[in-house]
Amino acid sequence: MHGDKANHDQDMRWNGAAGKAWVELQVQLDAMLAPFERLLLDAVCEQRPRSVLDIGCGTGATTLAIARQLGEQVACTGVDISQPMIALARARAAQQALTADFIEADAQTWPFAAASFDMVVSRMGVMFFDDPVRAFANLRRATVTDGALRFIAWRSAEENPFMTTAERAAAPLLPALPPRRPGEPGQFGMADRAQITRILEQAGWGEIDIRPADEECTLPARELLRYATLLGPVGQLLQKENEDKRAEVEAALRDAFQPFVRGDEARFTAACWMVGARAR
Repeated sequence: MHGDKANHDQDMRWNGAAGKAWVELQVQLDAMLAPFERLLLDAVCEQRPRSVLDIGCGTGATTLAIARQLGEQVACTGVDISQPMIALARARAAQQALTADFIEADAQTWPFAAASFDMVVSRMGVMFFDDPVRAFANLRRATVTDGALRFIAWRSAEENPFMTTAERAAAPLLPALPPRRPGEPGQFGMADRAQITRILEQAGWGEIDIRPADEECTLPARELLRYATLLGPVGQLLQKENEDKRAEVEAALRDAFQPFVRGDEARFTAACWMVGARAR
């Protein structure tokens, strides 16, 4: 059950092409984002919670890493709006014999039991709420008083040139490519530090701590084209294009990503925020 899904656009996106693409690229994406998984794991180990909620858990990498690290004495729950991603997360938990629960739901509105988690975490899963104050207030209600919040979110598009390379290269060839608007739900929806503080304060969180987290990430060079043509706005539009247009865009993408390629790897710095807070 999804509960009340206020986030209709994100529901359609993550239960459609975007969710399927993440499932298809799960191994590569988990490896690419592993430095941020480690940052969150360190934060969780420092807090030593008994129950953890992972927001926008996707295919389960962070939830399962916490379950693996802390063992069965910690109750780990992941929540995500995407049915295909949650299905893979559950399958991975069973395959790895790890105890973790997964909820297919919109965390903005899902009726979590009050004060049922000691800690809420997220690896790049909180930027997509269409009403972030409502979402973080809902998560505050689900957290015990003085419980911890730790999440990682992308900083600005300008600070993350790798993440916007596909759009810049494809824009002249795909006139329908939508422009990114600062502050709207999406990958860079939490880029503004002051906005994060305002959202969390209004939602009942205190002791807010926001620090830059810049991590070197890698992706096999042979996977670059698949990554660029499956994910993001370019990936979504390309699904509808004919073979000639796809070939034209793919050639432009190959050229555009070349500056990031070192031997058989693509390397880039991911510019993010590491955000901490406590439930007031």
